[in-house]
Amino acid sequence: MKKINNFFLIIFFFFSIANANENLNFENWKKNFKKRALNNNISEKTFDLVMSDTKFLPNVIKYDRYQPEFYEDTKTYISKRSSDNKVKKGIEFYKNETNLINDVENKFGIEKELLLSLMGIETNFGTYVGKMDILSSLATLSFDKRRSDFFTNELLILLKLIDNNQIDYKTLYGSWAGAFGFFQFMPSTIKNHAIDFNNDKYIDLKNSYDSFASAANYLNNMGWDKESPCFYKIELDKNVSEKYLNTSAKKLYNKKKLKYFSKYIKNKEILETEYMNKKVAIITPDKDIVPDSNILSPAYVVFDNYDIILKWNRSLRFALAVCTLKDKFKNEL
Repeated sequence: MKKINNFFLIIFFFFSIANANENLNFENWKKNFKKRALNNNISEKTFDLVMSDTKFLPNVIKYDRYQPEFYEDTKTYISKRSSDNKVKKGIEFYKNETNLINDVENKFGIEKELLLSLMGIETNFGTYVGKMDILSSLATLSFDKRRSDFFTNELLILLKLIDNNQIDYKTLYGSWAGAFGFFQFMPSTIKNHAIDFNNDKYIDLKNSYDSFASAANYLNNMGWDKESPCFYKIELDKNVSEKYLNTSAKKLYNKKKLKYFSKYIKNKEILETEYMNKKVAIITPDKDIVPDSNILSPAYVVFDNYDIILKWNRSLRFALAVCTLKDKFKNEL
């Protein structure tokens, strides 16, 4: 028993030292990062005010290493995020915000069903926007080496938005990855696409007015086409070449016109003739995720609109879930 207790004491001591060293390294990183922030025209006053209390968050590193969209099979992932209960909640939300959502739809040309789908999947219609300290999260991910460049840039943008009095740093609680508001905008997305829709001189993405208009503005700027589909779920013929099968969300390769791929699609009766000349890609999202999965199933042909959702979130499953929930809302609203 004594040996066991000593073993756990040693383990505890080891992790305590490791954690202390990590915190010390983080504080040293913060000092160096301050120089970079000041060189990017962020005032020292703003930096000291908002960065002095930032902390290294070990759990953020854990979350970054394990994300459900990289481990759940497609059917499970989509069904969780496009359930009947999700549709019901979305309809209730729409009834309470009908005038606003219809106004945004008319002004930006983005379907209400798509906006509701994105909000429903991102934050369950604003009921879960995240409780993480975004500044500490971004600082932790900037300090971490895995994707340091990306998160350093996001943190610098956020500090500049605060410095320009566009964002109140006291409200910055959101996702572990630094996303904020009802639609989970990253700082760069706030900078490029967010709108003060209610003209109160302040962008508040936890406010329905600013958040819905900002999401619609983003999708409009990205080129969303409401007259085009997002995807078709298809049954592939075994003769299709693997070079046409995309398994990664980083970039979709080997796009062809839908009519070219139709010879490899068993259920071609679902394909609408008006889209035959549109370029599409084929994705088989389970291939690199699910052990011993069938490379040909599940399979989808995806259109340009699907690519736009990928820009929102680089996950094959996320984009499929968004478009699936959107179609369910279309049948109900």
